[in-house]
Amino acid sequence: MEAEIHSEQLSLDFLRVCEAAAIAAARTMGKGDRRYSDQVAVEAMRKVLDTVPMRGRIVIGEGERDEAPMLYIGEEVGMGARAHRENDYPEVDIAVDPLEGTNLCALGANNAISVIAAAERGGLLNAPDIYMDKIVVGPSSRGAVDIDAPVKDNLRNIARRLGRDVEDLTVIVLDRPRHKKLIEDIRAAGARIRLISDGDLSAGISAAVAGTNIHALMGIGGAPEGVLTAAAMKCLNGEIQARLVFDPERLGVDRNKVPPADKVIARLREMGINDPNRVYDTNDLAPGKKIIFAATGVTDGALLRGVRFFGAGKRTHSLVMTTETHRIRFIDTVHVEGGPDAVIRF
Repeated sequence: MEAEIHSEQLSLDFLRVCEAAAIAAARTMGKGDRRYSDQVAVEAMRKVLDTVPMRGRIVIGEGERDEAPMLYIGEEVGMGARAHRENDYPEVDIAVDPLEGTNLCALGANNAISVIAAAERGGLLNAPDIYMDKIVVGPSSRGAVDIDAPVKDNLRNIARRLGRDVEDLTVIVLDRPRHKKLIEDIRAAGARIRLISDGDLSAGISAAVAGTNIHALMGIGGAPEGVLTAAAMKCLNGEIQARLVFDPERLGVDRNKVPPADKVIARLREMGINDPNRVYDTNDLAPGKKIIFAATGVTDGALLRGVRFFGAGKRTHSLVMTTETHRIRFIDTVHVEGGPDAVIRF
């Protein structure tokens, strides 16, 4: 009999995983080397993942095995990866982004985070590392948006659900040339825009949390981040709609800088995606019944504070959520070092 997933315990294990990656990345903040920041976060996350009592399988990670030495798609992690009997540990599918916002960390900018999502086997879409068009809203606007509808109609419906005018809405959009028309449409509708350089995952989470003054995220970002966002939406009762994008014209890039469409479609079929034009909703991207989501701030952001270092240790701020227990926890942790005479700062 297969071992059962205990979300409560695993969520605390994944908290340790995110904290380790965030602390490692925060040590490199502002040093201008995004690759190194990502590397140390990956190494720290991988090390702690192997202490988690599970048979974990990476379904969204740092890329294919040939491209990533660690946390590649298909890699097995956890204590169960070395176990002799398969039923000793629960089987868990895992999506990771050890450092979401590598540029943000390298520049010392806001909203860099370390993220992990998990579910029972088959509970997360095995999304390719390509682009995805997305719209993300919070619980109040769930069911009121349509990714194929005109921007003005979606904004009007969101405003109606929130009981406010369109002019009161704030939409987050990645600052990219491909979003020129989207930005024009949002402005024409009367809504306000917050342009961000990176980090549409943390932005999507902000859109689902009341009090952040963010009411939607729109535009094209990464597909892996879309699945991670969906896992968060399952826990927050928000909504994401999405569609894969690999047309160079829509992406605003030279055709020679992206893989040919037929090659992308063949790869999608290998991953079980037979309709490349399908519109995915939250449950399509994260169909699992036992979703676990954890994130730790690397730099300060709208939801999470960044890692703070002091002489006797460091302090982290994390978000941990599960669908099974319906708990959303913000966890402020002081990691004490320096022995019994250490001075603890709060």
